[in-house]
Amino acid sequence: MTRTTTPSTPSTTPSPAPTRSSKSSRTMSRRGANAITYLFLVAGALVILGPFLLSLMTALKSPVQFRTTPALSLPDPITFENFTALFGGSYNFIVPIAVTAQVVVVLVTTQMLTSILAAYAFAVLKFPGRDALFWVYVACLMIPAVVVVIPLYSMMAEAGLRNTFAGLVVPFLFAGPYAIFLLRENFRSTPTDILDAAKLDGAGTLRTLFRVMVPMNTPIITTLGLITIVSQWNNFMWPLIIAPKPEWNVLTVATVSLQTQYEGNWTLVMAASVIALAPLVVLFLIFQGRVTNAIGASGLR
Repeated sequence: MTRTTTPSTPSTTPSPAPTRSSKSSRTMSRRGANAITYLFLVAGALVILGPFLLSLMTALKSPVQFRTTPALSLPDPITFENFTALFGGSYNFIVPIAVTAQVVVVLVTTQMLTSILAAYAFAVLKFPGRDALFWVYVACLMIPAVVVVIPLYSMMAEAGLRNTFAGLVVPFLFAGPYAIFLLRENFRSTPTDILDAAKLDGAGTLRTLFRVMVPMNTPIITTLGLITIVSQWNNFMWPLIIAPKPEWNVLTVATVSLQTQYEGNWTLVMAASVIALAPLVVLFLIFQGRVTNAIGASGLR
């Protein structure tokens, strides 16, 4: 008589279900980590926004109130006399605003156009020495801007462009290495099938660029345009050197000129700073969606 034995299977005991106390401890630790993160974010925001809030508070104080009260005290009463003084009397702040706006419009237009053309050439077109020329141009990013100030000034002075509008814009008319590098990398990510389809439909180089490539890369082009606007709007050193006369002062130079040897005029300086900052804040609020899309498309999270 044969006896059959069934193989014994090891008994597996189910793991104990997580208790309510362990769940609550994990929840508390997660909340603690979130609280610390938000605390650092709020602290960073205060450090960044603090100077701007202080500028606004100072701009809304009278000179007497600024001298007799603590710097961090709220304006009481609020006054707009500093803003009205900038547009009347001997200051005439309309001229620096107009000069700055003209410089920004001209330079943003020329720089964006030449950046798009150059980036498309380096990304899509094939010609001898393309990659070598591109990297030589990008290597110019390593040259500090201060190094070329004196040669540029000598060239502009010899050409008779001191204290002229041309002297303010000529050195910056063409695309910079950073803009070309950024656009080239985005243009190279465009599927070649789309470009080939445009060629099969009879589109030439310029039509493919402005009808296909530019619309597909609108977020990054908008972001680069905003960067160019901010950099030119805040430009200080070159306008101070090449156009020191009041009739060609940009906003940054005119703001510093409000200070005299014997008087800081801090309330006027802060009011001018608020005026200079306001258009940039409005631009960012309008185009923040496109900037966010550009950052997401670039892979930065």
